[in-house]
Amino acid sequence: MNRKGRIFNTSGDCRLQIHYMVNITERLEKIKAMVDAGQYFTINRARQFGKTTTLKALEEFLKDDYIVISMDFQMLSASKFRNENVFSIAFARKFIKAADLNKNLTLESLYPLQKMLETNREEFELTELFEALSDVCKEASCPIILMIDEVDSASDNQVFLDFLSQLRGYYIGRDSIPTFQSVILAGVYDIKNIRRKLCPGEDSKINSPWNIAADFLIDMSFSEADIAGMLIEYEADHHTGMDVGLIARLIYEYTSGYPFLVSRICKIVDERVNGSEGFEDRSSAWTREGFLKAVRILLEETNMLFDSLIHKLRDYPELDKMLRDLLFKGKEIAYVIGIPSLEEALMFGFARVSENQLVIANRIFESLLYNLYLASPQMQQEQIYDVAWKDRNQFIENGCLNMKLVLERFVTHFDDLYGDRGQRFYEEDGRRYFMLFLKPIINGQGNCYVEAETRNRERTDLIVDYHGERFIVEVKLWYGQARHEQGEAQLAEYLRHYHMKRGYLLVFNFNKTKETGVREVEYEEMILVEAVV
Repeated sequence: MNRKGRIFNTSGDCRLQIHYMVNITERLEKIKAMVDAGQYFTINRARQFGKTTTLKALEEFLKDDYIVISMDFQMLSASKFRNENVFSIAFARKFIKAADLNKNLTLESLYPLQKMLETNREEFELTELFEALSDVCKEASCPIILMIDEVDSASDNQVFLDFLSQLRGYYIGRDSIPTFQSVILAGVYDIKNIRRKLCPGEDSKINSPWNIAADFLIDMSFSEADIAGMLIEYEADHHTGMDVGLIARLIYEYTSGYPFLVSRICKIVDERVNGSEGFEDRSSAWTREGFLKAVRILLEETNMLFDSLIHKLRDYPELDKMLRDLLFKGKEIAYVIGIPSLEEALMFGFARVSENQLVIANRIFESLLYNLYLASPQMQQEQIYDVAWKDRNQFIENGCLNMKLVLERFVTHFDDLYGDRGQRFYEEDGRRYFMLFLKPIINGQGNCYVEAETRNRERTDLIVDYHGERFIVEVKLWYGQARHEQGEAQLAEYLRHYHMKRGYLLVFNFNKTKETGVREVEYEEMILVEAVV
């Protein structure tokens, strides 16, 4: 069936009939296995990570075997959580309304809940609510699944924790008391963190109301193959001639499969790059160059995900500091369970764990954070930024970035401005100053980031993309000739990984006898452009 009218969607849940979307059947089968096993669990993922889309699809996937009651706590106002009575009445009403959409749950099955709601309104609290829900489960024609989206809406309310305690109690007694087959909660915060907000410092005193929950270990990010599958459907409709494998790989390299970012880049290519200057049709838009333009547009726009991330930096200063250390100092941060800033970085989507080390989640977020930090008034007050701004148009020749000239001018300006920094100067300072110098030169036309990991798990210092051309820049301090040769070997390894023949080495040397300047060195059939300041 040709569904040429479909679009890429980044607002609300995705629907197969009208949106291009990744096939998540395998994910749904894994979740259903947990449901079949009678497990209660929470789907905790960052904003815009496909939670709602997954729940909607899961509801449809389960409907032949179960009665699915789907609710959204975002639809309950804060006033509905002010006490047990108000919450119980509101929950019962939402439950009945959701049940009306399910033909397998009859009015007779709902009668215990309806009767309790009508006859005992003033005394209708959590105990009575769950007694009635248990009766509904007993009378139902098949097992009931309760799914609640946006549980964060109740994250600062004791009533919600008491609600979880009731779910826990009925789960423990499920062999003798009718209850839900499975309960699925979805939100950004896990229950542990919700409880910590309400009862700080009491972890050892109070049992968690959700300690019966199974671990949800299902990967909800998109693989390169997932992305390719979605693009194949798009290609079948539009016949652009795109290299599906190439575009899928590029999207994955920049997003690490973050669902919103995947769909957003595709949407920008399809709707904004297509038909723009230099990309007159879909065939020219769905190319490496069109993709990179979409990335630039994405990083310059305001969207709900980026706004959410930026607000989190303001609300969580320790998280902000840790991310700055990760970006500018290249600091290795081992993942340790229970460290608040680390948990926050993972929970909000800023970072992921790779071989027990914390790394920025994806290249898009890395670029976003660099842009945000380098654009701060404090950063842009640095003189090195000012001189680069004045010279910014001199480094572009026929639309190409002259990186060798960038290094030559940086050497001159840095020596004039900061040549007396001496031993107080650290490697992270060098990276920061060079990025400040580079930012006004590539601003709006290129991106600068640190590759999360290469084949041998090493991290490059900087990768610069400008109009589809890639530059690898290593930043080092001078510690003698032997260490310098190690730096050359390291850069050469990065170049081999990226199948490149030219790389750049920026060395900060504070010896009085140093020779500043830029030279080209042949190294194993490669050219290393080495700059010494």
